[in-house]
Amino acid sequence: MTTRTRTDSLLLAGFCAFLFFYGLAQFGLIGADEPRYAQVAREMLQRNDWVTPRLGGQPWLEKPPLYYWQAIVTYAIFGVSDLAARLPAALDATLLVLAVYFFLRRFRPGVELDGALMVASSAGVVGYARAASMDMALAAAFTIGMLGWWAWRESGKRTYLAMFYGCIALGTLAKGPVALFLSGVVILLYAAAAREWRPMIKTLWPPGILLFCAIILPWYVVVQVRNPEFFREFIVEQNLGRFSQNLYHHTEPVWYYLPVAALALVPWTVFVVAALVRRVRLWWDERRLAPAAGGDSENQFGVFTCCWLIVPVVFFSISQSKLPGYVLPAIPAGALLLADYLREHLERSDAKPAATGLVVLHALVAGGLILPALLIAYLVTQHRLPGGRPMLVALAVAFVLCAGIALTLVRKGGLRMLRFVTLIPVVLSVGAVLRLGAVSLDQTLSARPLALEIAAIETHPLPLAVYHVRRELEYGLTFYRNQLTFNYDWGSVPAEEHLLVAPENSQVEVAKLVPGRRVSYLGHYAAQRVDYYWVAAAGAATEH
Repeated sequence: MTTRTRTDSLLLAGFCAFLFFYGLAQFGLIGADEPRYAQVAREMLQRNDWVTPRLGGQPWLEKPPLYYWQAIVTYAIFGVSDLAARLPAALDATLLVLAVYFFLRRFRPGVELDGALMVASSAGVVGYARAASMDMALAAAFTIGMLGWWAWRESGKRTYLAMFYGCIALGTLAKGPVALFLSGVVILLYAAAAREWRPMIKTLWPPGILLFCAIILPWYVVVQVRNPEFFREFIVEQNLGRFSQNLYHHTEPVWYYLPVAALALVPWTVFVVAALVRRVRLWWDERRLAPAAGGDSENQFGVFTCCWLIVPVVFFSISQSKLPGYVLPAIPAGALLLADYLREHLERSDAKPAATGLVVLHALVAGGLILPALLIAYLVTQHRLPGGRPMLVALAVAFVLCAGIALTLVRKGGLRMLRFVTLIPVVLSVGAVLRLGAVSLDQTLSARPLALEIAAIETHPLPLAVYHVRRELEYGLTFYRNQLTFNYDWGSVPAEEHLLVAPENSQVEVAKLVPGRRVSYLGHYAAQRVDYYWVAAAGAATEH
């Protein structure tokens, strides 16, 4: 191992450890999906059933099993916890970063460390690497698959083509047919843009297709046999239905993914846009000057990454159901496009400093990261920016970072420092969020503190019900208490004595829902503005 390789390895290990793993459980599972997916994996482990995902004992067929399988393994090793639930995504993100590094070292040497760290530090990757969800598994499998396809296209080695098919199959096990569809559209668009139809046709390699089928069919066939409703629920409703109709009230405007992708690429957004514009201009000039000819491999890789970046954004913009994580497979393409742009710039002997306007915009985006990070507690709890000293301190720190980044990059050869100076605010921002915002995030967005508070007053385990609370809280309580949560809103009122979580000051309203049963106030959880009560068994008491 050379000194440079050893240094790169240490840097990658250090950044992945900090960005993806450090403080992974400092706040509990948030949102509806994290605790729900974590609980499904737990129930599969408890039943020793690796085929049918279940929630509350009932088949839950909305998603394929790859994340659940990964979580089952981490649960078996480390025990069931929010940390173990998030470990699969952190590991997937690490594999993604390593794949980018080794691909660039082999096919685009000189910027392998830059490209890998750009992927690792993109906001979308950092965020979803710390979430118990399927999005990072899909993004990692899809990215490694697309890198495998290009490696095959450039080297001709079918081992890479097999890797493409294997990883796209894993992506199909991570989130469904979308992995196969997106990869096909990216390759088709690239073939049209680069006039390279033969590689696209040769991609249809029978051994690769057999490998793809061998990986995905066992689970898809067995789950269908065991659960005849699988095709309707998963393919028709969760895939075709989500795309063509707003079944789950995730409607957003058609331009929604433009700002989402821009935010997910932070702090690299400005230079990624510059690299995209430059690559499209070069492609257009080549097409205009030589309309019948293709380009060399150096230029065509940029065309490929442009197609890869654009396709998921456009495809999901057409979809009627939109969630931020859908666009995650496009984010590594942006970092690769920027790495290629940086490589070309640094290889030119007459390399000039980047345009001042570009540098200033980048400095504002990158250095400005620290502002919401330092004020995260105010944003989460008060939903506004504070005034006074906290705001002044945050602005001062942001100004120093922005000025330092701009002054460094505006000099000749300053782009060689792009990675270094940009990673400084990224590291500081992640550290600030974990140090200053973890408690607020935990108290206001996670069910973990409430579940612990309720458990502390229980003399014996009781069923739990909810009424008029956010589904994020309902699913969170299900995971942290490891029991089915009844929901009064759906007419699910336990006949036995139970605990109830409801909006604050709702005891009178609750009593009307359980006439003839005693309702006793137990406590108040101010951070999420809910109360919790004890409800007697039916027929046990008539007063309240």
